[in-house]
Amino acid sequence: MSVPGPAVGGSQAGTEPTPPGLLLKTYYFLKMIDIGHSLFALPFAYLGALLAARGIPTLHQLAWITLAMVSARTAALGLNRLIDRHIDARNPRTADWILPRGLVRLPVVVVAIVVSFLVMLYSAAQLNELCLKLAPLAVIALTAYSYTKRFTWTANVILGLTIGLGPVGAWLAVSPRLEVTPLLLWLAVGLWIAGFDTMYACQDENFDLVEGLHSIPARFGTAKALDIAAWFHTMTVLLLLAVGFKMGLGWPYYIGVVIAALVLRFEHRLVSADDLSRMHTAAFGINRYVSAILLLFALLSYIKF
Repeated sequence: MSVPGPAVGGSQAGTEPTPPGLLLKTYYFLKMIDIGHSLFALPFAYLGALLAARGIPTLHQLAWITLAMVSARTAALGLNRLIDRHIDARNPRTADWILPRGLVRLPVVVVAIVVSFLVMLYSAAQLNELCLKLAPLAVIALTAYSYTKRFTWTANVILGLTIGLGPVGAWLAVSPRLEVTPLLLWLAVGLWIAGFDTMYACQDENFDLVEGLHSIPARFGTAKALDIAAWFHTMTVLLLLAVGFKMGLGWPYYIGVVIAALVLRFEHRLVSADDLSRMHTAAFGINRYVSAILLLFALLSYIKF
């Protein structure tokens, strides 16, 4: 298992052409934190803000939500890469990632983590008092979950529920009171992430067993883990439907949920216990469209046809 992007650093091998000098160092850093995968998590945060506003949030809110989300995820991924660098170096699948190869210096990573957390806290302060008060808890959660695979097979779920807090934070940024809807959205997104992280972790089942690391595949085996991931994604769809019912969303939203469900179904058909060769395409190439689809159709549901 690899967290939190989860295991997305499979794309970190430096095989493609890269620019020189400072641009090269920046390129390596952005690759290390999987900046592209950070972006596909944003639509769910925007969905939380959209639902809280019952329409389009203000530009001020959207700007600070975006900065808070990107900085929080940068800090989380940087921490994870830093904490797991020795494990990643021993894993044949991750040994050529940016940090194990020494392509980014450790002090640079540490400074980036600290700066990212400070930016997240400042962004929270620009939103409202509740966000600022809760921000330190987010820092603790984002720091702690990287250690969970060392002692519990529920690490994939903990990762999902931790990262899944993003839409809740976005909701509170717009409407600083906790309601049922953001909790439903939290569970939906948390299980969505837990599902594809469990799928991706299947590639490391043997390594995790040898290293004494914990994950759903290491505990139950790849075949059962894929079934559990499918169950997580089934629950995601049901919870998304519950969000729509609770918010009284229009028919376009439910079309979006159906399309998202079909996307999830397709990604599960790409892999099996006997063939994980298309795992990256399934877990990240296709999966990234789920959040964008739901945001688009939720937005359409607020448009009067």
